[in-house]
This record gives sequence, structure tokens and C-alpha cells, in this order.
Amino acid sequence: MLDVRDLAFGIGARRIGAGVSFTLAPGETLAVLGGNGAGKTTLFRTLLGLLPVQGGMLAIDGEEVARLAPAKRARKLAYVPQQHSSAFGFSVLEAVLMGRAARIGVFARPGRGDYDVAYAALDTLGIGTLATRAINEVSGGERQLVMIARALAQAAPVLVLDEPTTSLDFGNRLRVLAEVDRLRARGMTILFSTHEPDQALAHADRALLLFDGRMLAFDSVERALTPENIERLYGTKVQLVKIDERSYACVPRC
Repeated sequence: MLDVRDLAFGIGARRIGAGVSFTLAPGETLAVLGGNGAGKTTLFRTLLGLLPVQGGMLAIDGEEVARLAPAKRARKLAYVPQQHSSAFGFSVLEAVLMGRAARIGVFARPGRGDYDVAYAALDTLGIGTLATRAINEVSGGERQLVMIARALAQAAPVLVLDEPTTSLDFGNRLRVLAEVDRLRARGMTILFSTHEPDQALAHADRALLLFDGRMLAFDSVERALTPENIERLYGTKVQLVKIDERSYACVPRC
């Protein structure tokens, strides 16, 4: 369980957000929404222990994240950043193997078991054929799937994705979201940020809405993502059109 209580977060001496509280049970998916500068990425980096907590409490399975050694933290929380680029031509397999770093010794090399986990992660995402390709030569959508595979190779129970479909074309966006759904079905606990209310409604159980670093709402996606809340987040009048039981279209309202 991820337990966040009255969390204050920021970068250095600059406070970006405060008063954020929520719990996320094993197997739940949380979508975090907010306008540019609302604090989504800074919140995620704080949840991951990459930035210090400025106030409040943050714990996973009853242990404060700040007190966890980096390797132990990496065994509990896996991270997929917004965009990934590499100056080196690592192979896709090598990139995924990096997810095993927290589970092998500092000077140790990956063993057969680590390779098996990496290949399994690639196969889970349907990109096993890319294993020998250079990561800086695959498409943006494929690279995003590689980063998700790397996170899966960590074998952490919680997966954090920061705007996983940013800059992807329509087809690759659907591929990434389909994989998120498959991971949900396997029982992973997932947090992802998005600017798309319809993505949250279709692919998450709960939604956390951030407005100027503060919680506007935290509830089930249907109760949190009302037209009124969406309008406040983005300053645009909208209406939600229900397509089927789990799908909505969020469209401008004149």
C-alpha cells in the first residue's frame, strides 16, 4: 500500500505543492491530472524518493520512503519518465537489463536469471524481436515500451509512469495504454499522469486532480472527473460524452 498524508513537495527551497493525501491499495490504478506546472512530475519524483519530502508523510507498506536505501526503494517502486533518450547505442536488451541493477551486487554482472527476467519483460510487451536493436534507433512508441519493460524487470510492485503517452502518435499511444491495461489486469499497482481526462476514465480506478499544487479532488475517476472539475483544471468548458461502459470522450463545449 502507498500511503500519502498531507504531503508537501518541491524542488530545493521552492515549494510547489502541499496538502496532498491519498492511499493506493495493491492492484489499484491512479491517474494524476493537472495543468502544466501543477506539480505532477515533482509529486512523482517525491513519491519515488528522488526529491526530499518537504512536509507530511510518505510510506509504502508501512515504511517511510525517505528511510529506505536506494536499492530497497527500487525494489518497491519502478519509474517510467516522460521521455527517454540515450547518447549511447545500448541494445534494447541492455536497456531492460538496467532494471535489474537493484537486485545484483554493485560490481556483479547480470546472471542467467536476470537475462530471463529481461527477455520475459520484453515478451510481455510484445517487443522481444527488438532485443538486439539499438535503443536510439527504435521509434518513440517502441522506446516507451522498452522503458516500461525495464520497469517490469525491476520486479517492483508499484509502477509510476509520468505522462507515458506524451509525444506519441495515435497508434503508439493506444499501444502503450493497452499495455497499461494488461499490467492492471495482472494486479500491478500503477500511478500515471496525463492531460487527457478520457484516458483517466478509461484506464484508471481513481483520479487525483492537482490545481496549483493542491488537491482539487481525489476519488473514483467517475466522481472526480466531473465537467466542473475538468473546467477548473484546464480553464476550458467541456462536456463528457459516454461511448460505452468504460469509455468517455471529453470534448469542448461552446
